[in-house]
Amino acid sequence: MTALPFYAAVASGSALGAGLRYLVALAAVALMGPAFWAGTLTVNLLGSGLIAWYSTRAARSPHGTLARWHGFWTVGVCGGFTTFSLFSVEAVILWQHGQPAVALGYVAASVIGWMAAARLGQRLAGD
Repeated sequence: MTALPFYAAVASGSALGAGLRYLVALAAVALMGPAFWAGTLTVNLLGSGLIAWYSTRAARSPHGTLARWHGFWTVGVCGGFTTFSLFSVEAVILWQHGQPAVALGYVAASVIGWMAAARLGQRLAGD
């Protein structure tokens, strides 16, 4: 894939991923209550699993269809869907608002959860 089509694939995937992030975050908050970090945790866990699943599948067929769509799905959709920067800000805000235990729990649940989701994604892909 040449540079321009690759960038277009990443850009369109990012737009799709960001829109999906907003919808999933709204649903997570509706289901889990007003905790503002619930949506971010949900999308980052899902995104970690999806990126690992897709990357594992694409690596098995480096010249196949999955590999050709790697930029769109992993860098674009999953990159636009997940958000490390928002996670960081939310953890700091929790700490600043006198909730250091919640902030540390959020960080721990996120990092451990991302790793578990990534491993699950690999396993679901057959690794």
